[in-house]
Amino acid sequence: LNERYHLISEENRQLYNTVQDLRGNIRVFCRVRPRGATGDATASMVELGEEGALNVFSQKHNKWHTFKFDKAFGEDSSQDDVYQETQPLIRSVLDGYNVCIFAYGQTGSGKTHTMSGTDVGQYEGRGINYRALDDLFELNRERHAEVEYAISVQLLEIYNESIRDLLVSPAEARQQRTLQLVNTQRSGSNVPEATQVPVTCAEEVLEVMEVGARNRAVAETKMNNRSSRSHQVLTVMVEGTNKITHARTHGCLHLIDLAGSERVGRSGAEGQQLLEAQHINKSLSALGTVMHALASKSAHVPFRDSKLTQLLQDSLSGQAKTMMFMHVAPEMTSVSETLSTLNFGKNVTEITLGAAKKNAESGAAWEAKERAMRSERE
Repeated sequence: LNERYHLISEENRQLYNTVQDLRGNIRVFCRVRPRGATGDATASMVELGEEGALNVFSQKHNKWHTFKFDKAFGEDSSQDDVYQETQPLIRSVLDGYNVCIFAYGQTGSGKTHTMSGTDVGQYEGRGINYRALDDLFELNRERHAEVEYAISVQLLEIYNESIRDLLVSPAEARQQRTLQLVNTQRSGSNVPEATQVPVTCAEEVLEVMEVGARNRAVAETKMNNRSSRSHQVLTVMVEGTNKITHARTHGCLHLIDLAGSERVGRSGAEGQQLLEAQHINKSLSALGTVMHALASKSAHVPFRDSKLTQLLQDSLSGQAKTMMFMHVAPEMTSVSETLSTLNFGKNVTEITLGAAKKNAESGAAWEAKERAMRSERE
């Protein structure tokens, strides 16, 4: 009876992941920030259509521009609404798949609200980062009789093309060197010097994220008086061991809050901030180039053009299930940035990747590897 239960359980997981693959391994969503949230009182130029359609009116072109995504979230969308679309992929991480979720858009368009949330002490205000980990903890409890999972997190920042660890002490943060990236290692191990913290509950995650928030590079710009000047990458690593077959799985969940995508002239950046803006735009341009190369099935995909695309190479090259949330401000003053963001999203929708690959080893293969490693040490 026990064997029959595990057989049915495995069949259900395979069917579940097959359904997710059929929905597409890169899915693109759009979320419209509530009008006036940043103090801009100009009229809204964005309208939601049906089934993922979004219309933007440009006075400069004197016409409506229409875009189509997997789903579009209006100004009144809640954190629950957004996470319902994200949640199905979280289960895949426990089954040994990599999942990559991006937040893209200009500064002040709501990226950090979607990923981290607002007033996270209350569950309703929490974003994808917290909700995803809550789900992983709950699924871990549900499967404890069958599988043992170890969950840990690392929090990195890519600032001026340097990779920084956000989970070190403030004193260490001021002195730390840029972390080295090892492209030959799998996700979760490709920045060997990064701090990885085991977590078992929501309270521990809140503590980790508070440390990261204090260390993240922020600066004042005309776009947002607490504008993030770096890409933040929260990586959740899940190591699974089946208690019956001893098979091992390794899944990574990358949650990426990208830096603001606005043009330098719009943000009013000068001096150090101008340098930051140039690095941000270069890395976002590299991300777009990589996306274009994937869409056109180019023989060469330039992952090495930026630290961001190098860090996420295995998630962008078909090894993972990927979601991208395009964030837009609806006000008239942001139309050019909104169109730029939506055109980027449109290009991403044209990418077709192969089926995501599961990171798993049988119990026998794992034990053979362990014996070989012990022999080498002896």
